[in-house]
Amino acid sequence: MSTVVIGAGIIGTALAYELQKRGRDVTVIERDAPGKGASFGNMASIAVTEFMPASRPSVWKQIPGWMLDPEGPVAVRPSYMPKLVPWFLRFIAASRPSKLRELEAQGAALCARVHDDLLPLLRETGLEGEMTEDGCLSLYTDEAEFKADREHIEILERFNFPHEVLGRQAIKALEPELSDKIGIAVLFPQNRSMRDPYRLVLRLADAFKARGGKIENGEVTDFVRGNGIQEVVLKDGRRTAAKEVVVCAGAYTTALAKMLGEPIPLETERGYHTQIMSPGISMRHSIIWPARAFMVTPTAGGIRVGGTVEMAGLEAPPDYRRSKITVKRAQEALPNLRHENYTEWMGHRPAFPDTVPVMSASAKTKGVFYATGHGHLGLTYAATNARLMADLITGVKPPIDMHPYRVNRF
Repeated sequence: MSTVVIGAGIIGTALAYELQKRGRDVTVIERDAPGKGASFGNMASIAVTEFMPASRPSVWKQIPGWMLDPEGPVAVRPSYMPKLVPWFLRFIAASRPSKLRELEAQGAALCARVHDDLLPLLRETGLEGEMTEDGCLSLYTDEAEFKADREHIEILERFNFPHEVLGRQAIKALEPELSDKIGIAVLFPQNRSMRDPYRLVLRLADAFKARGGKIENGEVTDFVRGNGIQEVVLKDGRRTAAKEVVVCAGAYTTALAKMLGEPIPLETERGYHTQIMSPGISMRHSIIWPARAFMVTPTAGGIRVGGTVEMAGLEAPPDYRRSKITVKRAQEALPNLRHENYTEWMGHRPAFPDTVPVMSASAKTKGVFYATGHGHLGLTYAATNARLMADLITGVKPPIDMHPYRVNRF
């Protein structure tokens, strides 16, 4: 059976490989090159503790103040604001207490599976060495900062995700480069890092092609449908016959879903990173500082600094002041960190207003499926998404209830 996967980021490549294992003849179509989208520049984190809905009142109540702060963790381009109104209304609607509990459970159900799904995928593709053994440290200057993040810890405790609270001495033993102003940290041992997320996508793509899979470069501009999906049409006129199509195009899924008569409230949260190749320090763990809204990960042969959110759509040019803000904040935690021999990057994270991905059959076209909107957790969810979506597509009952992730839930 011919299956077309649209998108060759980590979500698309992992799913294409899994479908291929299950006997499908798979072609991947990618508008750019494998792994060159959000998968290239993510923070390399298997962040199983970061499934909390962004629509929590403790978050959205701060957004107006953040937007007025030029160095705040959230920025919205004024010209893009009118287009965001429907998305923000859904975002606020997802903040009701009963809804938040549902969304937390939906995220936790996925994150609880991550290592069970990811480790076998890495082993069978010879990539087990790509994941580190060290976890992530969440940093706090004092008890007040720690209490301000207590909601996060309580959610993890409710769903039994392991963590350990550390004092100053234990923190310095784990990461000597951290500033003495860090008085408390929480170690998340399951939040591992990938040695290079872009290389991971390339190696998965190579494993897929070695088994006979095809990756074609092209931009999808239309679909031919009858009783079900029939063809995928590319901008240059090429057509690819398909009995199944899986849309894994990240933030670009919005336009494709609209072509299929199935509009979805998917936005791009533009993320920035700075990759520092001569940092002057070494680290074992990734770190996050919730009060400063940044993350640092040793990856890709150097140290990567990222964080903050910018809402400006797919077309606006990057604003690399966002990258410089996070580096400045990272140097508060890592005073010896040098900002030398570096590159800056911006990418498009696909985000739904309720923070939960769509992993679903189409509600309108037989043979069409969606796997998109994984937000900040695309790398984290990749193997789990591949397992669950492959079950849906091949008619196997998935191990969890997939109803919450349906495309027509909005």
